[in-house]
Amino acid sequence: MADDGSLIASATAEHQAFTSERTAWAEQDPADWWNACQQAVRSVLSQSGVQPGQIACIGLSGQMHGTVVLDNDGRVLRPSIIWCDQRGEEQCAWINQTLGARRLLDLTCNPALTNFTLIKLLWIREHEPHIWSQVRHVLLPKDYVRFCLSGEYAIDVAEASGTLLLDVTNRCWSQELLSEVDLDAALLPGVFESPEICARVTEQAAQLTGLAAGTPIVAGAGDQAAGAVGMGITRPGTVSAAIGTSGVVFAATDRPALDPKGRLHTFCHAIPGRWHVMGVTQAAGLSLRWLRDLFTVNAGTESWSYERMTEEAALAPPGADGALWGPYLMGERAPHMDPTIRAGLVGLTASHTRAHVIRAVMEGVAFSLRDSLTIFSELNVPVEKIRLGGGGARSPLWRQIQADVYGGAVEIIAAEEGAAFGAAILAGVGAGLWPGVDDACDQAIHAIEDIPCRPHIAKLMNERYREYQRLYPALRSLISQPGL
Repeated sequence: MADDGSLIASATAEHQAFTSERTAWAEQDPADWWNACQQAVRSVLSQSGVQPGQIACIGLSGQMHGTVVLDNDGRVLRPSIIWCDQRGEEQCAWINQTLGARRLLDLTCNPALTNFTLIKLLWIREHEPHIWSQVRHVLLPKDYVRFCLSGEYAIDVAEASGTLLLDVTNRCWSQELLSEVDLDAALLPGVFESPEICARVTEQAAQLTGLAAGTPIVAGAGDQAAGAVGMGITRPGTVSAAIGTSGVVFAATDRPALDPKGRLHTFCHAIPGRWHVMGVTQAAGLSLRWLRDLFTVNAGTESWSYERMTEEAALAPPGADGALWGPYLMGERAPHMDPTIRAGLVGLTASHTRAHVIRAVMEGVAFSLRDSLTIFSELNVPVEKIRLGGGGARSPLWRQIQADVYGGAVEIIAAEEGAAFGAAILAGVGAGLWPGVDDACDQAIHAIEDIPCRPHIAKLMNERYREYQRLYPALRSLISQPGL
C-alpha cells in the first residue's frame, strides 16, 4: 500500500484447506501458513518493484480462534485446531458448569463456544496430556506467522477477544478466568492494540521472505476486525456483511454492546477505545465450495469456477421455486450457537434443476446473515448502511440477493483485499502515515457502487425468510443424538 492508501500490488499463495479426521474436526499445519506467507511476500515484492528497505511497516491478519501450541523452543507440538472445529462440546459444558453462563459473559462478554481458543486448549489438556505437558506458548494463526517473522510472542486485543480468555471490557487477559480454569498466564502472548508496533523482522526471516531485517510489525488483527477496517467499518452506523468461508455481519460500537442471550460476539475492535459486535455463519462461502466440489465429483467434469456456478444460478428465479438451504455444514454460531446442528436442503421437487440448488444455497446464506442483522435491531445497534465484502461481494448475483434479503441498498467499495487491506491500513497508522484508523479509512476507502433492493423481490424474500426461520427447529428435531 502506498502512503496515500492506494494499492500497489497484491499476491496470494494457496495451501491445503484443512484436514478432518472425524466428523466436525478441522486442523491445519501451521508450517503451511508460513510457507505460503513466504511465497506471497516474495511475489508481491517482485510485482511491485518496491525495495524492501522502503517498507515502513508490516500488518498481519488471519483466521481467528485457531490454536497453535509450542514448546519451550518454539516448536509446534501438534497441528492447529482451527476456527470451525467443533470437538469441544464437553469442554463448553464444563466451563458453563464451573463458572456459570452469566458469569462467563460478565468476565469475557461472550458465551462458551466450541470455536474459541480456550475450548481447544482444554480439549488438548484433557485428551492429549503428553502434548499438554510440553506446551509453553499458545498462539493464534496470524500470531504464529508473526513469531516466524520476528521471534516475538504477541497478539492484538481484537484477536484475543476470540480466545474466551480476554476481559473484553478492559482489553486485557482475564486473570480471574485464567484462575478458574487453571491456566498459567505465562502461556499467553503479550497483548497490544492493533496499530501498535510490537515486533521486527529478524535476519533469518528476512532471508526467507526478501523483507528487510528490522522492519517494524504492528499487532494487526484477526480477519474480521481487519476486514472491517479494510471496509471502513470504524464508526457506529455502517455495518458490513462479508461472505468468505464463513459469513460475518459486523458493526462497530463505542462501548461493549453485550447480547444477554449470547447469540452475538462482543469483541474489542482494531481501533483503540472501540468495540464491535458480530454474528457469524459457519459455512457461508463454504456452502458454495461444498456444492461445487460435490457437483464436480458427481459430474466427472473439470472443476467449476464460482463465476460459472453463479451464472447458472441466475437462470433460476428468486426464491428458487421453493428450494431452501440451511447452511449448517459445520454446526452454527449466530444465532443458534449449536455445534451439532446439520445442514439441510429441503423443498425439492423433480422439476428443480442444478441452477435452483445453487441459488437456494446462495439465498440460504443471505438469510443466515439476516438473522444477525435482526439481533442488531434488538440491541439498538444502528444499521444505517450495509457494505458487502468477501467473495460474496464479487458476485453480481450474490450482491443482488443480499440487497433483496436485507431489504435495503448495499454498498460495494473499491478495495477487494479485505483483511489484508485492513492490516496494511493498521500498519500505516503504526508507521505514523495517519494519526488514526478513522483518518486512514476516510482517505483510503471509497464506495463505488450501490445495489438497490427490488421491492417486489424483497417482499418475496421476506416470505422466504419466515420459512427459513422454521428450518432450524425442524432440522434440530431430526437430530436425536449429539454428533449425528
